[in-house]
Amino acid sequence: MHYYTYYNSPLGKILLVSDGVALITSKLECHRFYDKFSQEATKEKDDLKVFEETKTWLNRYFAGENPSIKEIKLKPVGSHFRQVIWKMLCNIAYGETVTYGELARQAAIQLDKDTMSAQAVGGAVGHNPISIIIPCHRVIGCDGNLTGYGGGLKNKIHLLKLEGVDTSEFKIPTKGTAL
Repeated sequence: MHYYTYYNSPLGKILLVSDGVALITSKLECHRFYDKFSQEATKEKDDLKVFEETKTWLNRYFAGENPSIKEIKLKPVGSHFRQVIWKMLCNIAYGETVTYGELARQAAIQLDKDTMSAQAVGGAVGHNPISIIIPCHRVIGCDGNLTGYGGGLKNKIHLLKLEGVDTSEFKIPTKGTAL
């Protein structure tokens, strides 16, 4: 059975879903895959230990602190490839960014492949079920392009600024992408 609760963040309501022990989903209500993840949740239960830990973590994060990902038991569900990419996201330092291309190079080495497509990595990043905590917002396009974020580019910019990233040099797409 999956349990859910909500966290009211400066970016809006965040759905938290757990299997009773670990966090399996953290999604902003405005996230493009929110409906998919909200269907996993079957019973509201605010008092799970993992929810208390997650809310404390999020309070600290939104207060400008850098809480450790290891403070919360996480259990994102996905293919082996996606798991590898999500673990790589956890290693991107607070206040730092990395490109999809660099993640692809690192993934190729880790998976013992000659090459890896940045688009394949982007697909895995885009399906990160535990946003903010697994920091997919720290991934940017080549040449400083701010590309997709399921929670919206405006929120991606907010999170990066919260972490002290100078976003003034990033290129923000104007065609077909709403902030």
